[in-house]
Order: sequence, then structure tokens, then C-alpha cells
Amino acid sequence: MARLVLPGAGHNEAMCLIAFHWDPSGETPLVLAANRDEFYERPTAPMAWWEGGRILAGRDLQAGGTWLGVGPGGRFAALTNHRDPSRTRPGRATRGLLPVRFLEVAHAAGAFLEELRPVAGRYNPFNLLVHDGRDLLGFESRHDRVVSFTPGIHALSNGDFDEPWPKVERLKAGLIDAEGDDEALLALLREAEPFPDQRLPRTGVTLAWERVLSPAFIHTPTYGTRASTILRLGREAVSVVEQRFSPEGPEGRSEFRFQRG
Repeated sequence: MARLVLPGAGHNEAMCLIAFHWDPSGETPLVLAANRDEFYERPTAPMAWWEGGRILAGRDLQAGGTWLGVGPGGRFAALTNHRDPSRTRPGRATRGLLPVRFLEVAHAAGAFLEELRPVAGRYNPFNLLVHDGRDLLGFESRHDRVVSFTPGIHALSNGDFDEPWPKVERLKAGLIDAEGDDEALLALLREAEPFPDQRLPRTGVTLAWERVLSPAFIHTPTYGTRASTILRLGREAVSVVEQRFSPEGPEGRSEFRFQRG
């Protein structure tokens, strides 16, 4: 396959597939499984504690942001971009800094998103998922819409929250049975079989690329799933597993377990 030229893929610091079980009254309020897709040549640092030891996240070394991270007191943020080449413009601000900013401040999730709304147009379209230790909210920048979640399983890719793309629906269904098993969740995130054409979304890229991008796990010579992440955000403790990939296959794994103080 020739080098992937995917319209709108620039500055892709974001995750590209996220599913999560939101159980605000449970012992583990948030269980999340996510994939980040990116060009293999884009420099990336694995998930680690950042300077000062307050943020646990991977780092996009090209633009300086992250796609998913955990902060003090159970704060959490994750980002997906919105795939629509017609709305993507060069030179806009780096979306990957949005999770970092949320993790650095002490704002409630709702207050942070209200401050973000007037300036969201500075960025190419995105979805942002934020948890302040109590509330979990989403933000769809192209709709200027804050999303509240009912208890249960939700997901998104590069469309709207819970938009029924086939890989979104597949991961939501799989999460029901695999939620308690990290290896089972990672296996779900490795599913690489494309979906039939009649089930594919139409996002402005060619049908050939809709096929390539349709499964949970993407692999081409130059672009693909770079990391799978499992997060368990409990009332007392947090666990994170990051499995990384290169064009040749699994590349390395990091695991973190710590108290939520």
C-alpha cells in the first residue's frame, strides 16, 4: 500500500476509538478501553508520569500534547478528533493540549467546558471527555454541545458520542462481557477485520479509506493503531495498562497502579 495520505489527519494527537462503562455509584465509576491511531513516524513518548509527578499520560513529541491522561484526585481526560476533511484547516491550535489543560487545573468538568466553548473554534473539530473526580462530561466542538452520560456503556470514534459506527457498536457490545478482564479488552481493541461497505459511515474520505479505518485496530505500512489503553478509575485506586504497537506488531507494555489521592 502506498503511503497513507488521509485528509484531515494532521495534528492527530487524539484517540480514535473510546468505549467506557460509567457507573458513578459503583466501586469503579469508570472503566475505559481506547485506541490511538497515528502515523508511525510521528514521535511519541509512552505513557509515563510527567515532570512533577501529577499527570500520567503519553506525550505527542511533535506538538506537545496528549490524547489521554490521568491527573490528581481522579481527574481524567481523553480526546478524539472529528473526521471531516472539509472542516479541517492547517495552522489551528493543537487539540492535544486540551486534555493537558484540564488535568492541570482544579476546575469542575462543567466549568472547564463552559470556559472552553467560546474558544473551541480555534481548534480543528474534536470530542473531549473529561472527569473531575465526580462528574463525567463530553464536549462535541462542532455542535458546541456538552454531553451528559447516563450510567451504562458509551463509546465514540471520530464522530459524535454514541454515533453508531460499526466499530463503536462492536466495542460497546464487547465491553459488556469483557469489562473485568484487561486481556479480553485488549483483544477487543485488536480486532482488525473491516466491516461491510453498507455499514460504513461516510466521513468525507474515500470508500477505500473508510474500509481501512473501519475496524477497531488499524494497520497499514505507515499509519495504524499506535497504542491501546485500559483505564480503571476506582474510588480508591487507579490502574492503567498501555500496550504499544509498531508496524511490526506489539512493541511494549506499561502498567500503572496507584492510589487516587
